[in-house]
This record gives sequence, C-alpha cells and structure tokens, in this order.
Amino acid sequence: MGCVDALAVTTGGQIKGRSDGEVTAFLGVPYAAAPVGEQAYAAPQPVSWEGVRDATELGPTAPQPPYEPPYDGLLSNPLIPGADCLNVNVWTPGGSGLPILVWFHGGAFRNGSNAVPEYDGTAFARDGVVLVGVNYRLGIQGFGVVPGSPSNRGLLDQVAALRWVQENIAAFGGDPGQVTIAGESAGGMSVATLMSIPAAKGLFRRVIMQSGSASVAAQESDAVAVSAEIARRLGVECSAAGLASVGLDELIGAQRSVAMEMRAKPDPERWGVSTIRAGGGIMPFMPVIDGELIFDVPVRTIAAGAAAGIELLAGTTADEFHFFTVPSGLAAAITPEMLPAALAARGLPPELGAAYAANRPGATPGDVVSDVLTDATFTIPTLKLATAQRDHGPTYLYEFAWPSPLEGVGACHSLELAFMFDTLGTATSPLYGSAAPQALADHMHATWVAFAATGAPGWPPLSATARPVHIFNHPTSELHDNPRAAELALWST
Repeated sequence: MGCVDALAVTTGGQIKGRSDGEVTAFLGVPYAAAPVGEQAYAAPQPVSWEGVRDATELGPTAPQPPYEPPYDGLLSNPLIPGADCLNVNVWTPGGSGLPILVWFHGGAFRNGSNAVPEYDGTAFARDGVVLVGVNYRLGIQGFGVVPGSPSNRGLLDQVAALRWVQENIAAFGGDPGQVTIAGESAGGMSVATLMSIPAAKGLFRRVIMQSGSASVAAQESDAVAVSAEIARRLGVECSAAGLASVGLDELIGAQRSVAMEMRAKPDPERWGVSTIRAGGGIMPFMPVIDGELIFDVPVRTIAAGAAAGIELLAGTTADEFHFFTVPSGLAAAITPEMLPAALAARGLPPELGAAYAANRPGATPGDVVSDVLTDATFTIPTLKLATAQRDHGPTYLYEFAWPSPLEGVGACHSLELAFMFDTLGTATSPLYGSAAPQALADHMHATWVAFAATGAPGWPPLSATARPVHIFNHPTSELHDNPRAAELALWST
C-alpha cells in the first residue's frame, strides 16, 4: 500500500504528514521559532505559519560539527541545513488516549538530532505509543554561558517542546497525561535534569534515563570560561551580538578547537573545577546552575522530592566507556605503569585500579581503566539517581550486556539504541555487525513500550533492601539482585 497525505492542526498552524495506513509520520514540525542571529542566544519564541506546512521530510538539525574519526564511522549524524532546527518528529498510529514517549537525543550537548535513522519512531507507533523526537540547540548556542543571555537555552528548548506536546499531542492521538520522557547520554542527562527543575513540573509522568547522569551541572561562573575562549578566538565580544556577527561555520570551527583543547588538557585551573569534574573533561558544554532554571545539582534536588510521583527506569550498558577508549586507541596505549596516572587525571583514587585489576585476571590496563571509568561516569551516577528517587516514585534498574561483534568494545555506550527503537533492520553502524539478535530487540523494545504505557517494565522496583537489575542479553535476559555488589561498594568507602 502506498503512502497518502495526512493533515493535523497544531498551535502553529496546519501540517501535512504521510501515512502508510498503519503509521503516520509528521516530520520537522517547528515547536518554536527559528533561532537565528541574536535569537540563537535567546529563550525559545512562539512560532506560526500560514497555510498548510509540509511535514513529510526531516527538518533541519541544530548547528554542529560532524563527529571526528573514528566516531564518524560508528555513529549516524545527519547534518541537515536550515533555520527551523527547533522541530519535532511525530510518529502515531492514530486513535486517541495513547501513551507518548518523548525522545531527547544524545551527543555530549554538541552533536545529534532527531534525524538519526536509529531514532525512527515507526516501531513505537506500530505498538501503540506516539513517539516524539526532539531537536534542541547544541554547543555554544544551546549551552554556552553568554553574558546578557539566558543560560541553559538547550534545556529551555526541551521545556518548550514538552509544552508543545501538552498543547498539541491530542491532535496526534496522544494522552497528554501519559507522557514519558526518555534520553540517552546527554539526552539521559537532560531528562534527569528535567526531573529536577520547577519549569518542567507537570509536563511528564515517567522518565527513562539511558546511560546518563543526574550529577552533571557546572557552576555558571566556571562554564563562562568556555564561551569566553570561543569569543576570544573569533575576535568578538562574548555576547549575543558578538557571537551572532560571525558565520556559523566559523563559530562551529572555534567551538570545535576549544573542545579539542579541553579534552586534551582538562585543566581545572583554566576551565573551572565544576566544569571539568561534571563533564569528565569530555563535555565543554553542559547544563549550568544559573539560579533561574537550575538551582542545584539535579540529584540533590531529586533526593529532596522534586520528582515525587514520577516513575523512573534507569540503566547503563555493561561496558560504556570502552566506546571512548577502544576505537580511539587510548585503551591500547595504556601500560600498567600508566594506569594510576590515567585514573588520577580523572580525579579517581589509584586504589580503584588495583581493585578492579584484581577482579579481572588477564585484563589489559586499558580494559581496567575503561571499566573504572564506566562506573565513575555512568554506573555510579545512575545508582545515585535511583537511590535519590526510590522513596519518591517507583524506580527500576536495567543493564544492557549484549557485546558488539566489533573487537574490544563489548556492550559499549550507545549500543542499545537500535534495540530499544527496534531499528536493527536499518542500522548501519559496524557496532551491530551483520547478525545482531532481533529477539533481543523485540524484548527490549517491548519493555520500553510497556513502561511508557503502564509505568512498570516487568520486574520489581528498587528498594532500601534490594537492588533488582534486569540484564538484557542474548540468548537470555535475566533478573539479578545486587550484581557486582562488592565492587560497586568500593565507591561508597
């Protein structure tokens, strides 16, 4: 059966999508006005248009650099030019009263979009969930601290998108009282932050945090150093007018060079202690505590009850950090003598390396460093969030453990995405190989559908006395109670 046009009315105006008879897609629908010129450093503004707007093609992506080698060969990152980058994609089966999953992409707050092929929402719509994929501003435009402009503009975009969902999703068959927000990596950090802030209260009911953290928030006074250095290299004032006076390619080039320098030399004296510690020397851009949108590190606010009543599903992949250390060659370059210094550079005690090495006979020093950094950056922050929320709402834990056939990376960062979206059939990354198990995708995707629909993924929640973790793997997925208890306890001593 061929595709036919489908119409919908939003607060901005009429849109035309495409339906194959089972799922209707509305693509590139603006939820806010184009952030161009000095408006790139302002809060998102309302948008409207005359007539029927075509929504049959993916919309523009936020200004960003391409991924650098080798990650350009591992991650899809379409770059689509155009001004209207504050847009959403909506996939719906039609009907009414359906649960909604709103997806916030990852990419270290510098890359990514809702146009990534793995994020196609057809399978969610097929299974009765309206999927909304959100674009938000990135890099200096989204998260740079610019004097005279509101900070956290990328998060303000996310809040605006969630308000758009509340006002419009019924036109697509969704129930605005049944919104789940979900995200991976920087998207996971985003949804954890949204749990904590008053501006997002009442805009969603459930949260899925994948490979994220509720401990990422820099002091605004630290983070301004990154924007100031970008402006200095461009030879302009660090202001909306100054930054808007240069071309996008020039702006992105300066942003990229500063990011590379920060990663190479994560100097707290230069960039600020909170910026380096919160981002691990990897993210020059991140949410900041500005006293207007964000008032504290999210996990502390959540522990105090900011997300009371919210149902939470949170987890990681088993070998997260291997994604950053193996393809880059960093893991292979680490010798036993370098191991303590490699951990100390991240502010971690060298004793952790010795303990992890003792638990992994035969592991290379690079593997040990990767495993310690996996826990430091993802596992422990996830457990801290879960512990903070467990007394305020049902909280469930998972781990994705299927290893990639790509040598050395294991169950690395981002590997679960094509499984939970059920897009293995179109995924092109060599991370998946040629025989990724569809049965695992069926299981994981069904779990996300169930959580979006009911708030219960199918296993017991975290409690003060039990830590059940559902481990997704193939050929079997199993529930484990308190896995790796002794090793993870090292982080609390």
